[in-house]
Amino acid sequence: MKTAIALAAALTLAATAAQAQTYSFASDLSPEVPGATGDGAVFVSFDAGAQTLDIAAIFFGLSGTTTVAHIHCCTAAPNAGTVGVAVTPGTLPGFPVGVNFGFYQTTLDLTQAGTYTASFITNFGGGTVAGASAALLAGLNAGTAYFNVHSTAFPAGEVRGFLQPVPEPGTWALMGLGLAAVGGLPRRRAATATA
Repeated sequence: MKTAIALAAALTLAATAAQAQTYSFASDLSPEVPGATGDGAVFVSFDAGAQTLDIAAIFFGLSGTTTVAHIHCCTAAPNAGTVGVAVTPGTLPGFPVGVNFGFYQTTLDLTQAGTYTASFITNFGGGTVAGASAALLAGLNAGTAYFNVHSTAFPAGEVRGFLQPVPEPGTWALMGLGLAAVGGLPRRRAATATA
């Protein structure tokens, strides 16, 4: 009976997680090129249902002052090389310019063409905004997208971080329930064998 309850709870959590359709990604920010300084972290949440991208970043200790920031996607392999800007043309809306430390947070509408660069829509999105959204999610899941902050000292980019998937709390709960259910199986079999 306990196994059935655990299985029912796991299925309920799985259904809830599937309905949420929210994917989380995170990375530390570190110097992109020799001589650059700076640190920080970035957290990105992609809501496939609402078609929004939440970005929260903190950065500090930059060699120069900020000029632009955006997300690049999609490199040939995780943590490899550089690639063109995917989100957004120019810089992220409201990104603080002229500082060497700061915090940034925004929510982007992934249904708007202005969220992406024209080249990303064409080259990765197959010419559509929906394709660009799907390509961005695929790049984030594959670890081939990175958040980048550019500065006056390093105009091509001072710090960046390749975004990696972060397990959702529901995933950890499901794993715990699964392990509990599997752990209970040998005891139940042993109890049945002695009865």
